[in-house]
Amino acid sequence: MKHKILIIDDEPSICMLLENFLSKKYEISCQYDGSEALIWLEGNLPDLIICDIQMPKMDGYVFLEKLRQRGYTKHTPVIMLSGVESSKERIRCYRLGAQDFLAKPFNPEELEELINKNLFPIHFAGKW
Repeated sequence: MKHKILIIDDEPSICMLLENFLSKKYEISCQYDGSEALIWLEGNLPDLIICDIQMPKMDGYVFLEKLRQRGYTKHTPVIMLSGVESSKERIRCYRLGAQDFLAKPFNPEELEELINKNLFPIHFAGKW
């Protein structure tokens, strides 16, 4: 059975790129803002979430706060994406409960390693 990954990004091209790259190994669902994603999460539980920060209706910071307040998604791993890379932004994401942060444009191989790290932490660490 494939792991489920929720992608949240207001740019359809990023969603399409990620879906094309990841759909061979994972079941992918795309939502275009944080509020849509929260509604989707009421009936679905992904194994991992990849979330953009800068979105018009509900940004990634607010989404992450609300996600962590829900009991059933409290421990779902989240990789944050951002077009702006700064230490301040990364720290804010980590403090809100993100496991990882990746700057756009990103290297697909790096994203794959972050996904492996979050979906298979014991197995992945066993390879070292």
